Amino acid sequence: MDLGTVIGLVLILVLLVASMAMGVGIGPYIDIPSVLIVVGGSIGALMVSFKPAQMKSFVKIFMIAIKPPQEDRMELIKKLVGFATKARKDGILALESEVNNEPNAFLKKGLSMAIDGNEPDSIRELLEIEMEQTSTRHKGNAAIFSQWSGLAGAMGMIGTLIGLVAMLMNMADPSAIGPSMAVALLTTMYGAMIGNIFGGPIANILGIRNDDEALVKEMIITGIMSIQSGDAPRALEAKLLSYLAPNERVSQFN
Repeated sequence: MDLGTVIGLVLILVLLVASMAMGVGIGPYIDIPSVLIVVGGSIGALMVSFKPAQMKSFVKIFMIAIKPPQEDRMELIKKLVGFATKARKDGILALESEVNNEPNAFLKKGLSMAIDGNEPDSIRELLEIEMEQTSTRHKGNAAIFSQWSGLAGAMGMIGTLIGLVAMLMNMADPSAIGPSMAVALLTTMYGAMIGNIFGGPIANILGIRNDDEALVKEMIITGIMSIQSGDAPRALEAKLLSYLAPNERVSQFN
């Protein structure tokens, strides 16, 4: 669980609800027509904008922002250095039994190709294609939330116009002005809340998750290429540590 994302979302919601409660209470901020216009309208527009398969994964994509798959980079470096040490001592074929039990599918595919004797350029090309296509899919998923941010704001403005039209048409009836004005204002508020609490921030963190995964895959490709070429374990570790921030680099050879 990414505590930063969870705490941030909870903090925003708690502060907003508390500020409303300390004012006129929560009740005046709840308006069903406004919810229908903004939430229903924006989700309907998303269904037009994206493929059904993407929309089916909406909740799953949101959960990736909350609970992303984790890869310990230092442990990955230790694993790759261990593979390199064994391959240099006993030959790359000696890695076959370990690779068969490797849980990381990307690493398993690359090392299996190396063990099978594929050319380094062919291995790199295939792995880079897979990495690029995975990144493209992830960016498409993040775009759902980025688009939701804009659509929710637009639906909020549409709701505001609907409320203003209703208000202007009932100026002779003072009792109708209040509800119409509430729709006009609350739709804008709901649109801004969806866009700035969920849409924009979730799209941004999903982009960061994608970059993190791409970095791990780049490390794996570098490791496989070095293992296949017979690089010294110390040299491989130095290459892989360069992907990390200076304060995260811990050499096992020191």
